[in-house]
Amino acid sequence: MMNTVQESKITDYLVSKNLSLDIQIEIKDHMISQIMDLELEENLSFEEAFSKVKKSWKDEFTTTSYWMFFREPIPLIAKKVIREKYNNLLKKSFLAGLLFSGINILLIYLANNVNIYSLLFKGLNGMFLLALGVVWILNFKIRKYMKPDFKYKGKCLYTMYQQNMGLMLLCTLSMLQLLMKNGHYAYQFFREQNHADNLMVTITLLIPFLLQTGIIFTLFNFYEHKKNLLRMQNILTLHANG
Repeated sequence: MMNTVQESKITDYLVSKNLSLDIQIEIKDHMISQIMDLELEENLSFEEAFSKVKKSWKDEFTTTSYWMFFREPIPLIAKKVIREKYNNLLKKSFLAGLLFSGINILLIYLANNVNIYSLLFKGLNGMFLLALGVVWILNFKIRKYMKPDFKYKGKCLYTMYQQNMGLMLLCTLSMLQLLMKNGHYAYQFFREQNHADNLMVTITLLIPFLLQTGIIFTLFNFYEHKKNLLRMQNILTLHANG
């Protein structure tokens, strides 16, 4: 079994590679397994096995750029992990966004006139702002950990999901602006067969879809970040005592 001091050395090494703590957890487990296998199979000391494992991971820690919410180069392995997890969240968010777009069109046919639809349009999009407000109120105690640039010991990002707090603010402000609109172009297109301004109809349908999808994505990120904060308590305690 690996002792606490040895695990701390692995953690410090991963911190030095500018990996967010949630990615560290995944990579650390792989590293520990590899080190223990080498110790057993090749009768190596911890230091010898650790050195060998670090060499095998060398290429994975070369820095690269990633356009999605990151301002500085990140390790290649981090890019691979982030891209896989983000793609999964984006897919779920996109499907949820399509669902709400369908609800929006349904509301057009349920409304008796454009004024009623305007209220329903504002109510549907207002629900997203309400959801954001409720999430922040219920998680008020962890607000300091949600800052996009909050780092542990000034060098290690808490989680990759934390990077999307700026996107949440942008979507929130954009949704506030959207609530000032009434969506009448879409109503006129579907209910009144008014096809005079198809460009505005497209914009009226597309913008809410994009904002709703963006907010859903950031909410997924929020809760993934919160979940990872709980998982990382042992690592934080280990660093604080180190």
